[in-house]
Amino acid sequence: MESVPVLIVGAGPAGLATAACLGQFSIPYAIVERESCSASLWRNRAYDRLKLHLAKEFCELPHMSYPVDAPTYIPKTLFVKYLDDYVERFNIQPKYLTSVESSTYDNDEKCWSIVATDMSKCTTVKFTAKFLVVASGENSAENIPMIPGLENFPGDVIHSSSYKSGKSYSGKNVLVVGSGNSGMEIAYDLATHGANTSIVIRSPIHVMTKELIPLGMTLAHHLPLNLVDKLLVMAAYLIFGDLSRHGITRPKMGPMTLKSETGRSAVIDVGTVGLIKKGIIKVQGSISKIKGNIVKFQCSKRISFDAIVFATGYKSTANIWLKNGESMLNGNGLPIQKYPNHWKGENGLYCAGLARRGLAGIAADAKNIANDIKSVIDSMSS
Repeated sequence: MESVPVLIVGAGPAGLATAACLGQFSIPYAIVERESCSASLWRNRAYDRLKLHLAKEFCELPHMSYPVDAPTYIPKTLFVKYLDDYVERFNIQPKYLTSVESSTYDNDEKCWSIVATDMSKCTTVKFTAKFLVVASGENSAENIPMIPGLENFPGDVIHSSSYKSGKSYSGKNVLVVGSGNSGMEIAYDLATHGANTSIVIRSPIHVMTKELIPLGMTLAHHLPLNLVDKLLVMAAYLIFGDLSRHGITRPKMGPMTLKSETGRSAVIDVGTVGLIKKGIIKVQGSISKIKGNIVKFQCSKRISFDAIVFATGYKSTANIWLKNGESMLNGNGLPIQKYPNHWKGENGLYCAGLARRGLAGIAADAKNIANDIKSVIDSMSS
């Protein structure tokens, strides 16, 4: 049994940022991680051409900037290096291969009781903690939708987390399901590597350039959000034209309001729209079923594919192991409270990085959590 003031579950960017902020206040903590390394999503489950979609000033963790010579848009390898340097700078020592099985709040002892498995030794490890931080991420489990006939599809079926490059798909018919940033970028990567690429776009999306979003974030400090949205939509229309004839419709809610209300991000175009306009990437509607290698769409179109890539996101798994977390998380393992009040539950329970606010949101959560824990500890000792 290990007793710690704070237990952080997850050593991705959210867990590391929280650890660094606690360290600044000299508050002892333990940090556990089920994988064998920190930031495993970025290290092992991100495609090769990935870059951070926002400029580096919006993607820093607390108390450490990027090197001055770092590019504006940080590539995956450089971001992983930044995280490794961050771990070293703040002397963060995660307990790797430690998978939390359950955590319950002990009303008598007024603390959290956590049971975990040390996967390297196949033993049970127990912790007690006054404060518990859920930093296991929105992206802990792959989300693949149930489609009739998918289980009998003879070709490759992969989630975007397993996708690295389009090299091996040259000349093949590939369907990408999902039109967020990952789906659109994977479709572009496949097409530029010579795959016959189709993408399923079911929902309305905002398509922006990488310059428009930071402009919107800056303008939002000085202008009403609905006005910023109008300017962004107007600029996107001037740049891309009317995309509805290519199968891409725009949501009724503006891009900044949509992000604020629902956490859904605009798509940052990496060249996909140009290939869609040229007909190199084909836009498809919803899938109704799959028979053999034939995918039938709801418009009755039937097309054969060699591979399907699901860029359909992830699910949080926090609610599987977190008992007594009803004050903070819903049935999907995501915060009940809306941003910016999402990060705190009852009985010393917190969450970092679950508000769909990217790295800037993670940094804000980590600072809020550390400040709050410090104020609770200070009030107990005064």
